[in-house]
Amino acid sequence: MKGDNIRNINHSASAPIHNILWVDDEIDVLEPHILYLREKSFQVTPVTNGLDALTLLDQYHYDAVILDQMMPGLDGISTLDRLRQIDTTIPVIMLTQIQDEPLVDEALSKRVADFLIKPIGGVQIASTLKRILHRTKIIEEQIPQSYTDDFNDIHNLINNQPDWKEWVKVYQKITTWDLEFDPLSRTGLEETHQALKKEINTKFSDYVENNYPKWLKGKSGPLLSVDVLDHYVLPYLREEKPVHFIVVDCLRLDHWLTIESLLQPYFYIDLNCYYSILPSATLYSRNALFSGLFPSQLADRFPEFWQEGADGETSTNRYERQLLQWKIQEEGLQLKPGLRYFKIFDAKGGNEFIRQATTFDQITLSALVVNFIDILTHQRSESDLLQQIAPDQSAFCSLVKSWFSHSALFETLKIIAKQDAVVILTSDHGSVLCNRPARAFGNRETSTSLRFKVGNNLGCDRSQSLYIDDPKQYKLPTGNLGKNYIIAKEDYYFVYPNQYNEYTRQFRGGFQHGGISPGELIIPIATMTPRGNS
Repeated sequence: MKGDNIRNINHSASAPIHNILWVDDEIDVLEPHILYLREKSFQVTPVTNGLDALTLLDQYHYDAVILDQMMPGLDGISTLDRLRQIDTTIPVIMLTQIQDEPLVDEALSKRVADFLIKPIGGVQIASTLKRILHRTKIIEEQIPQSYTDDFNDIHNLINNQPDWKEWVKVYQKITTWDLEFDPLSRTGLEETHQALKKEINTKFSDYVENNYPKWLKGKSGPLLSVDVLDHYVLPYLREEKPVHFIVVDCLRLDHWLTIESLLQPYFYIDLNCYYSILPSATLYSRNALFSGLFPSQLADRFPEFWQEGADGETSTNRYERQLLQWKIQEEGLQLKPGLRYFKIFDAKGGNEFIRQATTFDQITLSALVVNFIDILTHQRSESDLLQQIAPDQSAFCSLVKSWFSHSALFETLKIIAKQDAVVILTSDHGSVLCNRPARAFGNRETSTSLRFKVGNNLGCDRSQSLYIDDPKQYKLPTGNLGKNYIIAKEDYYFVYPNQYNEYTRQFRGGFQHGGISPGELIIPIATMTPRGNS
């Protein structure tokens, strides 16, 4: 990118007038505060009782309600109940004379925006209204400077040969900004942000290409797929601590960050990241996750479990239970009771899993694979409707959050949160939104995946792809003479020269995996301890 920094962007706008309904049986005493609010561009309508307030709310629009809790007749809570039948979203500030915990809990359940303890001042009311009503505007005014600071930090970091740990920090920062921008109106920073993400993708891909073979030799590399069980699961088993090992296929860091807040009331969460092996696809990364073996080791030791072929990833992950059982035995662990293993593809399987989860207090190790996000990712590429529902990364994250909040997985985690067990929740790989076609050359036996290909004498543009002519160096199965791999970098996807334009249009803008990008390789892994058993 050109330049070393970006300029601050200043936003200014005249303060809008907000209509406020103030409900208090002693409203006359509050007249000085009302005059003060009017000076601060708040148009206040005072009423002395809940019934009059409800009548006005039914007829006119107000931006917020200030509601006294102690009133004769219809008190504050009763007024709030009926108010929510008229307007479910209007911000309500409740005034109370004492800090009554049961009252606070009840009001919070009815979505009160804030509580203020009497006596109050005009400045206090004005600042509370400003914070509630201008929250988005205040955030937007702070965004340019905050982004400028982070932009310069990230830009300097990626230009100074970051190591794998620093790349994780870069990816976490850029992902956080993706989510920060989502609920805001246009900030003027969108193009700068997209250009920075493109530069990160390019430099990260080059970094992985240059360093991945060294990691496989044990030289100052990150935790990889093969290390996850050893580092996160087995230590708890050796301490005889019950463990739930949950793998949500194709869960990216941004997906995790959108659902984390839903889990925080139930668990203490320690979030880290590891790197998926290459190719970052189910056959390779998930088998490595469950066995602790690289693909070449797995193919040599368990040839009956290895089915690498032209059909891509179909029917290649039917042996996770066997591989995990082997790993446990290889480590000399005796599980009593034995391993429980589940895989959820649909709602029916999810409901069955919820039913069984009620007996999970009698487990040593439970392993669960949830395929919904991966299925949704693939179906989005084939469905015009899903592409309209989730046209971009932000919308797809929202779809993932909506699914999770109503999912069997979330219900199961709530059950587990009542037990004395540790949850290790992670994924096998992520995905990347692919927008640029890259020509690939191969015969009809070549695998069909869009982000990586396995075959004989494959060809590609090596500026867009990692070309592997020595699979052994990458701990991939060697197979017959001439076998090689090509792995797409950045946001490229492979298209054959014949029918190039047709396939370019068909697959552009799809989420894919198997290649080299931060979204595919840097995988969240959360250690979650139930709050009730801390």
